[in-house]
Amino acid sequence: MQNALANAVGHLLRPLVRLMLRHSMPFAAFEELAKKVYVDVALTEFTIPGKKPSMSRASILTGLTRKDVQRLIDTDIAESATTAEQYNRAARVLTGWVRDPDFVDARGQPRAIKIDGPMSFATLVKRHSGDMPVRAVLDELLRVGAIAQSDNGRLEPMQRAYVPQQGALEKLRILGTDTADLIDTIDHNLEHGAKEPRFQRKVMYHGIPNQALPAFRKLSATQAQALLESFDEWLAAHDVDDTTDQDPATHSRVGVGIYYFEQPVAAPDPERDSS
Repeated sequence: MQNALANAVGHLLRPLVRLMLRHSMPFAAFEELAKKVYVDVALTEFTIPGKKPSMSRASILTGLTRKDVQRLIDTDIAESATTAEQYNRAARVLTGWVRDPDFVDARGQPRAIKIDGPMSFATLVKRHSGDMPVRAVLDELLRVGAIAQSDNGRLEPMQRAYVPQQGALEKLRILGTDTADLIDTIDHNLEHGAKEPRFQRKVMYHGIPNQALPAFRKLSATQAQALLESFDEWLAAHDVDDTTDQDPATHSRVGVGIYYFEQPVAAPDPERDSS
């Protein structure tokens, strides 16, 4: 079991380490982050029922000293709640733009709209983002390339979902949340898959000719987008926009993720084949 886990972790770390090296994150910084997360998870998810979390227990579970545990508890590396909220509200505005019948044309395509006035971007923001300032949402969507403004001042979406085309910070934030969601699903299926499995599937072939890839990229993107929009419509109809006064135990964060992957087939190693 430990060998299988070590092999799996080593495999998933390769693309992560590649990304960290590309963005100049040294091992010492990664090590500090790993220690911090070890302590946070030990204190919040591995408590003994009826007992308060303690530095001693965290130290035993993680293998770190009590001094290290205390230091890491005092270190704050959590994502800003404001940043997460801004992302969520901007995403809602964009999905509302492609789904709201008041903002699409006869073919179901999102219309170009003015910033202010009746059925404008301001109306869209008020309808789909709650109390977020119009200018804040506008600047965010323009900054990441999700929408564009023409010479006549009208706005139009450049995509049907909030996928930042510009801005490394937003893409790195997605790296953290989306990868964590997938690993959380795998962890759930390892522990509870026999009774309460969560959907986790993929389709993959090793011998697809490179000249066929553009066609499959287009096919997969079109059909995946249509499926996600169908899920989004259902979830939006059941979503409670303001859960401030609600019991947290009565609501859950729910979603379905689809991703495309593509890698060249590794060439055979002559030395390994001859050994």
